[in-house]
Amino acid sequence: MTTFKTLGLGLIAASTLALSATSAMAASHAKKLTIAIVNNGHMENMKKVAEAYTKETGVQLNWVSLEEGVLREQVTSDTATGGGQYDIINIGMQEAPIWGKAGWIEPLNFGAEYDVDDILPAMRNGLSYNGTLYAAPFYGESSMVMYRKDLADAAGVAIKDNDSWDNITKAAAAMHKPDAGVYGACLRGKPGWGDNMAFITTMVNSHGGAWFDKDFKPTIDTPEWKAAINAYVNLLGKYGPPGSEGNSFNEILALYNEGKCGMWIDATIAASFLKVDNVAYAQSPNAGNPVGANWLWAWAMAVPSGSPNAEEAKKFIEWSTSKDYIKAVAAHPDFGWGSVPTGTRASTYASAEFKAAAPFAAAEMAAIESAAPAATDIKPYVGVQFAAIPEFPEVGGVVAQEMAAALSGAKSVDEALKASQEAAAKIMKEAGY
Repeated sequence: MTTFKTLGLGLIAASTLALSATSAMAASHAKKLTIAIVNNGHMENMKKVAEAYTKETGVQLNWVSLEEGVLREQVTSDTATGGGQYDIINIGMQEAPIWGKAGWIEPLNFGAEYDVDDILPAMRNGLSYNGTLYAAPFYGESSMVMYRKDLADAAGVAIKDNDSWDNITKAAAAMHKPDAGVYGACLRGKPGWGDNMAFITTMVNSHGGAWFDKDFKPTIDTPEWKAAINAYVNLLGKYGPPGSEGNSFNEILALYNEGKCGMWIDATIAASFLKVDNVAYAQSPNAGNPVGANWLWAWAMAVPSGSPNAEEAKKFIEWSTSKDYIKAVAAHPDFGWGSVPTGTRASTYASAEFKAAAPFAAAEMAAIESAAPAATDIKPYVGVQFAAIPEFPEVGGVVAQEMAAALSGAKSVDEALKASQEAAAKIMKEAGY
């Protein structure tokens, strides 16, 4: 494919970007790009920051903002069938290498100014296939504990790095004051392979479990899964907010910012959007397995193969995942250094301005660096909170529904695990494993 220089958009004012690569833009014709994004805060912020991109380039941006599960379903269907509905799509580490191998998305080759080596190795590797980048990270994340230190202190409990699940449950119980509108633990319960199963899978990992054995036969009916799911249902069922089986990232973020959560174990990126005081951070809990207690993910931007606007789309991705974009967010009057997309570039964490504005920076980086996506004897597949195989979204989606049923009380844990194992075994058998 043809390579191209970075757009090199830099700051000329607090909210304005200027082009340094004017020769590249002279050859560009005004077009319209349709971009499918997840409806999380950093993506929504991009709409405002990118107004300057349209002003400078003439490229109109049509944003399609979707809830996480809906985005995955629509983008997968459209990309797999070559539907051509989108020029740019949000995908992550589960899809990027698989779709790149399948030829569903375009390889991304950017100019030297982009500085691909500045992208954190965990993010770059997770979004590549055979050393070629197929999706550029807009923001990256691991997971960690975010808790109200004032509530923990008042309850006489302490939360440590890599704490035990028993201690986490005791801390949640001590902070749980539902009559005062405070719930001990706010955790994902909404069904989806990237929703409740993202959190649940890290619990399973930390108990020494895995999705599949070395022959890729499901192992959901094992003691490790049973121990993890019982712990999850007990923790969230007793000390979580009512209706937790409907809560994903955005719902819990709102609850936390309303002062209703004692602790939240979720994506590190959430720390950028916490508006309450007395927030402290700890590395994810563990039941004894040193691998897989915290997840690894990136919401990234990719170009579906066959897009008639592929080159224009790649230019936008090159800009929106660049160092200059981060500086533009930092200088924007509505945002600042505390709101820049994190988890992608080493240069962000080296910035004194960022470190001063982001008290979570050290904990976030520690979580990202300790995440372990590589295959192991226990977990014979790439991925932490997912398995990087084409069949996983279907398997994860079915199991997610069963876990939500166990959480709500519609099924017992044993019933949900039995149904999950049977459904997963059928899917994998039909896939040829």
